Amino acid sequence: NRVDADDAGILARLKAEGAASPADVILLVDAARLWKGDAEGLFKPIKSPLLQAAIPVNLRAKENADGTTWFGFSTRARVVVYDKLKVKKTDVDTYEELADPKNKGLLCTRSGAHPYNLSLFSAVTEHLGDVKAEQWLAGLVANMARPPVGGDTDQIKAVASGECGIALTNTYYLARLMRSTAPEDKLVVDRVGVVFPNQDSWGTHVNIAGAAVAKNSKNAANAVKFMEYLASPEAQNYFANGNNEWPVVASVKVSNPALQAMTGGNFKSETIPVSAIGANQVKVQQMLDRVGYK
Repeated sequence: NRVDADDAGILARLKAEGAASPADVILLVDAARLWKGDAEGLFKPIKSPLLQAAIPVNLRAKENADGTTWFGFSTRARVVVYDKLKVKKTDVDTYEELADPKNKGLLCTRSGAHPYNLSLFSAVTEHLGDVKAEQWLAGLVANMARPPVGGDTDQIKAVASGECGIALTNTYYLARLMRSTAPEDKLVVDRVGVVFPNQDSWGTHVNIAGAAVAKNSKNAANAVKFMEYLASPEAQNYFANGNNEWPVVASVKVSNPALQAMTGGNFKSETIPVSAIGANQVKVQQMLDRVGYK
């Protein structure tokens, strides 16, 4: 049986059901949500040599004596889209440059409190340190073309319309527009460029979709087998093509035409442990409050 809900709802349900929960495998989007579920003791540590070998160490929970609690199975990058008619690509090739005064009045984003932005900001905090990260967030606020509103697709379309000059988006939103046959979507794609930031430094921020075995699973052995299947070439290609995301298993080559067109087939991603994204979020939320990022 499968139960679909938003990630917060899934975690709340697991807590409420406790030992009576029928759940075996938990699928969540965003490393911070996986970190939160782990911190709340909702996952069962597992030992799987196959998963340990297949999933990069920075895309899974830290291993302890009992095993590993969660694993990432696909990644998405948080990139910059820009108006090719009025913004130079070289002016937005790092996350830091988004806060530079040269980009004043150009930036559009969704809410700073949205998990996709919180995770990016938490990663930048890991790279820059707290003081510089808060200064950077204040710079983003100063460069806003308008108050944060809408989702990532709205940001891309706002750049294409000329309302904004630059915006942040997850790659799969852009990939959906690139794979669309609608004429209006083609016009959007033709107007915007895409940058994978920080290719000459720490690499572009990536987040994950991942899975864990529920703490009170009654079928843990089969749950582990299912998670091992998620690391197979067949499943990894399914994620890459069906969800417009990248496989995490290095030996699996991307066959998604939109992702290949975006990157030429490859890009440098950051290598910090994605668990740091969750660990930094409380202080990042406090920073957002202080700098007035809505």
